[in-house]
Amino acid sequence: MMTKKQPVGDPGDPYYEGVPEYMTEVYDWAYVNPARARLLDNNWVVRVLLFFNDQRLMRAYLNEISEGMRVWQVAHVYGELVQRAARKAGSQGAFLVTDITPVQVEHAQRKLAGMDWARVIRADAGEYSPPEGETFDVICSFFLLHEVPEDKKAAVVNNMLSHLAKGKKLVFVDYYNPKAWQPIRYILKVVNYYLEPFAEAMWTKEIRDYANEPERYVWRQETFFAGVYQCVVVTHKE
Repeated sequence: MMTKKQPVGDPGDPYYEGVPEYMTEVYDWAYVNPARARLLDNNWVVRVLLFFNDQRLMRAYLNEISEGMRVWQVAHVYGELVQRAARKAGSQGAFLVTDITPVQVEHAQRKLAGMDWARVIRADAGEYSPPEGETFDVICSFFLLHEVPEDKKAAVVNNMLSHLAKGKKLVFVDYYNPKAWQPIRYILKVVNYYLEPFAEAMWTKEIRDYANEPERYVWRQETFFAGVYQCVVVTHKE
Protein backbone atom coordinates (compact mmCIF):
# COMPACT_ATOMS: atom_id res chain seq x y z
CA MET A 1 0.00 0.00 0.00
CA MET A 2 1.28 3.44 -0.87
CA THR A 3 2.79 5.49 1.94
CA LYS A 4 2.42 9.23 2.30
CA LYS A 5 5.00 11.37 0.54
CA GLN A 6 6.31 14.61 1.97
CA PRO A 7 6.10 17.66 -0.30
CA VAL A 8 9.22 18.30 -2.35
CA GLY A 9 8.90 22.08 -1.93
CA ASP A 10 8.34 24.27 1.09
CA PRO A 11 4.69 23.99 2.17
CA GLY A 12 4.89 27.59 3.37
CA ASP A 13 5.42 29.03 -0.10
CA PRO A 14 2.51 30.34 -2.23
CA TYR A 15 2.51 27.30 -4.50
CA TYR A 16 1.26 25.20 -1.58
CA GLU A 17 -1.17 27.64 0.00
CA GLY A 18 -4.72 26.30 -0.03
CA VAL A 19 -3.78 23.10 -1.88
CA PRO A 20 -5.67 20.04 -0.58
CA GLU A 21 -3.65 17.76 1.66
CA TYR A 22 -4.09 14.72 -0.57
CA MET A 23 -2.37 16.60 -3.39
CA THR A 24 0.65 17.66 -1.36
CA GLU A 25 0.99 14.13 0.02
CA VAL A 26 0.43 12.16 -3.19
CA TYR A 27 0.82 14.44 -6.20
CA ASP A 28 3.36 17.03 -5.17
CA TRP A 29 5.82 15.57 -7.69
CA ALA A 30 3.32 15.90 -10.54
CA TYR A 31 1.08 18.92 -10.03
CA VAL A 32 2.09 21.11 -7.09
CA ASN A 33 5.85 21.63 -7.15
CA PRO A 34 6.59 24.26 -9.82
CA ALA A 35 9.97 22.83 -10.88
CA ARG A 36 8.48 19.40 -11.48
CA ALA A 37 5.47 20.86 -13.27
CA ARG A 38 7.74 22.69 -15.73
CA LEU A 39 9.42 19.41 -16.63
CA LEU A 40 6.21 17.45 -17.05
CA ASP A 41 4.09 19.97 -18.95
CA ASN A 42 4.83 18.95 -22.53
CA ASN A 43 3.11 16.94 -25.22
CA TRP A 44 5.56 14.05 -25.21
CA VAL A 45 5.06 13.38 -21.51
CA VAL A 46 1.30 13.22 -22.08
CA ARG A 47 1.79 10.98 -25.11
CA VAL A 48 3.95 8.47 -23.27
CA LEU A 49 1.81 8.43 -20.11
CA LEU A 50 -1.26 7.65 -22.22
CA PHE A 51 0.56 4.95 -24.22
CA PHE A 52 0.24 7.01 -27.41
CA ASN A 53 -3.54 7.24 -27.14
CA ASP A 54 -3.41 10.96 -26.38
CA GLN A 55 -4.73 12.19 -29.73
CA ARG A 56 -7.81 10.02 -29.90
CA LEU A 57 -8.63 10.68 -26.26
CA MET A 58 -8.36 14.42 -26.81
CA ARG A 59 -10.52 14.13 -29.92
CA ALA A 60 -13.20 12.36 -27.88
CA TYR A 61 -13.50 15.61 -25.92
CA LEU A 62 -12.80 18.10 -28.70
CA ASN A 63 -15.36 16.52 -31.03
CA GLU A 64 -18.07 17.55 -28.56
CA ILE A 65 -17.11 21.25 -28.97
CA SER A 66 -18.34 23.42 -31.82
CA GLU A 67 -17.42 27.00 -32.65
CA GLY A 68 -19.30 29.48 -30.49
CA MET A 69 -19.86 27.10 -27.57
CA ARG A 70 -19.25 27.97 -23.93
CA VAL A 71 -16.89 25.39 -22.42
CA TRP A 72 -15.76 24.75 -18.85
CA GLN A 73 -12.81 22.42 -18.30
CA VAL A 74 -12.69 21.58 -14.60
CA ALA A 75 -8.89 21.09 -14.34
CA HIS A 76 -5.80 22.07 -16.27
CA VAL A 77 -4.18 19.32 -18.37
CA TYR A 78 -0.55 19.10 -19.37
CA GLY A 79 0.28 19.58 -23.04
CA GLU A 80 -1.67 21.44 -25.68
CA LEU A 81 -5.23 20.41 -24.81
CA VAL A 82 -6.39 23.70 -23.28
CA GLN A 83 -5.26 25.69 -26.32
CA ARG A 84 -6.95 23.27 -28.69
CA ALA A 85 -10.21 23.33 -26.73
CA ALA A 86 -10.18 27.13 -26.50
CA ARG A 87 -9.51 27.50 -30.22
CA LYS A 88 -12.29 25.04 -31.01
CA ALA A 89 -14.76 27.18 -29.03
CA GLY A 90 -13.38 30.25 -30.80
CA SER A 91 -13.74 33.94 -30.18
CA GLN A 92 -17.53 33.73 -30.56
CA GLY A 93 -17.64 31.29 -27.66
CA ALA A 94 -16.06 31.18 -24.21
CA PHE A 95 -13.57 28.87 -22.51
CA LEU A 96 -13.01 28.53 -18.77
CA VAL A 97 -10.36 26.48 -16.96
CA THR A 98 -10.55 25.99 -13.21
CA ASP A 99 -7.82 24.41 -11.10
CA ILE A 100 -7.03 24.33 -7.39
CA THR A 101 -3.23 24.46 -7.62
CA PRO A 102 -1.41 27.77 -8.20
CA VAL A 103 1.18 26.32 -10.57
CA GLN A 104 -1.51 24.77 -12.79
CA VAL A 105 -3.34 28.10 -12.90
CA GLU A 106 -0.10 29.74 -14.02
CA HIS A 107 0.45 27.17 -16.77
CA ALA A 108 -3.11 27.54 -18.05
CA GLN A 109 -2.86 31.34 -18.06
CA ARG A 110 0.36 31.20 -20.04
CA LYS A 111 -1.11 28.86 -22.64
CA LEU A 112 -4.29 30.90 -23.07
CA ALA A 113 -2.59 34.30 -23.22
CA GLY A 114 -3.97 36.40 -26.06
CA MET A 115 -7.27 34.50 -26.23
CA ASP A 116 -9.68 37.09 -24.91
CA TRP A 117 -12.55 34.61 -24.79
CA ALA A 118 -10.62 32.29 -22.44
CA ARG A 119 -10.11 32.72 -18.71
CA VAL A 120 -8.60 30.81 -15.80
CA ILE A 121 -9.94 30.75 -12.24
CA ARG A 122 -8.41 29.11 -9.22
CA ALA A 123 -11.17 26.91 -7.84
CA ASP A 124 -11.94 23.40 -6.64
CA ALA A 125 -13.70 21.26 -9.27
CA GLY A 126 -16.02 19.87 -6.63
CA GLU A 127 -17.06 23.26 -5.27
CA TYR A 128 -16.88 25.92 -7.99
CA SER A 129 -20.16 27.57 -8.88
CA PRO A 130 -20.30 29.89 -11.91
CA PRO A 131 -21.96 33.28 -11.50
CA GLU A 132 -25.74 33.18 -11.62
CA GLY A 133 -26.94 33.06 -15.19
CA GLU A 134 -23.70 31.67 -16.64
CA THR A 135 -24.24 28.35 -18.40
CA PHE A 136 -22.01 26.06 -20.43
CA ASP A 137 -22.61 23.98 -23.53
CA VAL A 138 -19.86 21.53 -22.58
CA ILE A 139 -18.33 20.79 -19.17
CA CYS A 140 -15.34 18.45 -19.24
CA SER A 141 -13.27 16.46 -16.75
CA PHE A 142 -10.19 15.17 -18.59
CA PHE A 143 -8.28 12.59 -16.50
CA LEU A 144 -9.19 14.22 -13.20
CA LEU A 145 -11.41 11.66 -11.46
CA HIS A 146 -8.77 8.95 -11.13
CA GLU A 147 -6.51 11.39 -9.25
CA VAL A 148 -8.90 12.33 -6.45
CA PRO A 149 -10.17 10.38 -3.39
CA GLU A 150 -13.57 8.69 -3.42
CA ASP A 151 -15.47 11.48 -1.67
CA LYS A 152 -13.93 14.01 -4.04
CA LYS A 153 -14.89 11.93 -7.07
CA ALA A 154 -18.52 12.13 -5.96
CA ALA A 155 -18.22 15.86 -5.25
CA VAL A 156 -16.77 16.58 -8.70
CA VAL A 157 -19.34 14.49 -10.56
CA ASN A 158 -22.30 15.95 -8.67
CA ASN A 159 -21.03 19.52 -8.93
CA MET A 160 -20.67 19.13 -12.68
CA LEU A 161 -24.15 17.62 -12.92
CA SER A 162 -25.59 20.51 -10.91
CA HIS A 163 -24.45 22.90 -13.65
CA LEU A 164 -25.61 20.76 -16.57
CA ALA A 165 -28.39 22.59 -18.38
CA LYS A 166 -30.92 20.71 -20.49
CA GLY A 167 -29.64 20.16 -24.00
CA LYS A 168 -26.00 20.54 -22.89
CA LYS A 169 -23.26 17.96 -22.27
CA LEU A 170 -20.84 16.72 -19.65
CA VAL A 171 -17.76 14.91 -20.93
CA PHE A 172 -15.63 12.62 -18.76
CA VAL A 173 -12.43 11.19 -20.23
CA ASP A 174 -10.53 8.95 -17.85
CA TYR A 175 -9.24 5.48 -17.08
CA TYR A 176 -11.59 2.52 -17.11
CA ASN A 177 -11.17 -1.25 -16.56
CA PRO A 178 -8.58 -2.85 -18.88
CA LYS A 179 -9.40 -6.27 -20.28
CA ALA A 180 -7.60 -9.14 -18.59
CA TRP A 181 -5.61 -9.84 -21.79
CA GLN A 182 -4.50 -6.20 -22.14
CA PRO A 183 -0.80 -6.10 -21.02
CA ILE A 184 -1.18 -2.44 -20.00
CA ARG A 185 -3.49 -3.62 -17.21
CA TYR A 186 -0.53 -5.06 -15.33
CA ILE A 187 1.70 -2.05 -15.93
CA LEU A 188 -1.03 0.14 -14.50
CA LYS A 189 -1.39 -2.16 -11.50
CA VAL A 190 2.19 -1.30 -10.54
CA VAL A 191 1.78 2.41 -11.35
CA ASN A 192 -1.39 2.61 -9.29
CA TYR A 193 0.22 0.86 -6.34
CA TYR A 194 3.13 3.27 -6.14
CA LEU A 195 1.87 6.52 -7.66
CA GLU A 196 -1.91 6.58 -8.21
CA PRO A 197 -3.66 5.35 -5.05
CA PHE A 198 -7.09 6.68 -6.08
CA ALA A 199 -7.06 5.38 -9.65
CA GLU A 200 -8.13 1.77 -9.34
CA ALA A 201 -11.58 2.75 -8.12
CA MET A 202 -12.24 3.60 -11.77
CA TRP A 203 -11.82 -0.12 -12.54
CA THR A 204 -14.61 -1.20 -10.23
CA LYS A 205 -17.13 1.66 -10.44
CA GLU A 206 -18.86 3.39 -13.29
CA ILE A 207 -18.76 7.19 -13.33
CA ARG A 208 -22.55 7.21 -13.00
CA ASP A 209 -22.14 5.40 -9.65
CA TYR A 210 -20.84 8.65 -8.17
CA ALA A 211 -23.97 10.59 -9.16
CA ASN A 212 -26.69 11.19 -6.58
CA GLU A 213 -29.47 10.80 -9.15
CA PRO A 214 -28.01 8.97 -12.14
CA GLU A 215 -31.43 7.98 -13.44
CA ARG A 216 -32.11 11.59 -14.45
CA TYR A 217 -29.44 11.41 -17.16
CA VAL A 218 -28.36 9.54 -20.27
CA TRP A 219 -24.85 8.12 -19.87
CA ARG A 220 -23.21 7.33 -23.23
CA GLN A 221 -19.92 5.48 -22.85
CA GLU A 222 -17.18 4.66 -25.36
CA THR A 223 -14.08 2.68 -24.36
CA PHE A 224 -10.62 2.69 -25.91
CA PHE A 225 -7.48 0.57 -26.00
CA ALA A 226 -9.14 -2.64 -24.77
CA GLY A 227 -10.85 -0.91 -21.88
CA VAL A 228 -7.92 1.09 -20.54
CA TYR A 229 -9.74 4.37 -21.18
CA GLN A 230 -13.29 5.64 -21.41
CA CYS A 231 -15.20 8.65 -22.61
CA VAL A 232 -18.61 9.20 -21.03
CA VAL A 233 -20.95 11.88 -22.38
CA VAL A 234 -23.85 12.82 -20.13
CA THR A 235 -27.08 14.58 -21.09
CA HIS A 236 -30.47 15.10 -19.46
CA LYS A 237 -33.06 12.46 -20.33
CA GLU A 238 -35.44 15.28 -21.20
